[in-house]
Amino acid sequence: MTAPSSSIRRGIEAETRERLEVLHRNTTGSFRAAEAGRVWSLDLVRARRLLAHLAAKGWLVRVKQGLYATVPLGAAEPADWREDTWVVAVRSFTPCYIAGWSACEHWGLTEQIFRDIAIVTGQSVRKSPVAIQGTAFHLRHRSKDRLFGTRIVWRDRIQVPVSDPSRTIVDILDKPDLGAGIRHVADVIETYFAGEHRNEHLLLEYAERAGNRTVYKRLGYLMETLGIDVPDVVERCRSSLSAGLTFLDPTVRRAGRISKRWNLRVNVEIKSGGEPT
Repeated sequence: MTAPSSSIRRGIEAETRERLEVLHRNTTGSFRAAEAGRVWSLDLVRARRLLAHLAAKGWLVRVKQGLYATVPLGAAEPADWREDTWVVAVRSFTPCYIAGWSACEHWGLTEQIFRDIAIVTGQSVRKSPVAIQGTAFHLRHRSKDRLFGTRIVWRDRIQVPVSDPSRTIVDILDKPDLGAGIRHVADVIETYFAGEHRNEHLLLEYAERAGNRTVYKRLGYLMETLGIDVPDVVERCRSSLSAGLTFLDPTVRRAGRISKRWNLRVNVEIKSGGEPT
């Protein structure tokens, strides 16, 4: 039988208990050895050794290599405790923001629930997804000057940037896989235009700043297909098309028909009220 956390805490040496209490008071969310060394007044080598020891004993949790978090004193099973996934994202991939399907969930633009987390980061991305504490983080790189259109959400006293609703729409039109596929993207767009987050001016501003004309193709096509009657936005999309054919959903290996009106290869059919030809 596993000893309760109170018994574990009573078994800690006084010096170790004091160091843990200092960490609890002076850190927020996950932290690295350099930060622990500062609050403990230890050099980096000693801080790393102490963190590894405390994690091995179950008094800290190792989020990933080089990243640790304190375990709540009331945790029944300290070894199984997990850091907030959004806090992990900020600590691991900054500069970044919560994006795609995860942002859709946050803003109520979808009823689907996703276990994985979608992230846009200014860091170089060597592989994706990255698994941390049993959660898969799907990463998309963008240059730091493209990390705009976010709002701050507080999680465990940590500021977490999240793409605002209009930026979320532009992101998932730019990269449909970030929105869990074009059919889900279509559902999200319907919800966006029917709900409180609708902002055509901001949506078009972000589309222009994003710099990918394919956004206009997919947006215009989906609006007409779904019967979303906002003529000014559709006309802006029509006047902003790029030359050449683009796949409606580039992740789907299917040829599909061609929409000459939108320069799109429609390789996924969306339920429609009728698309203008």
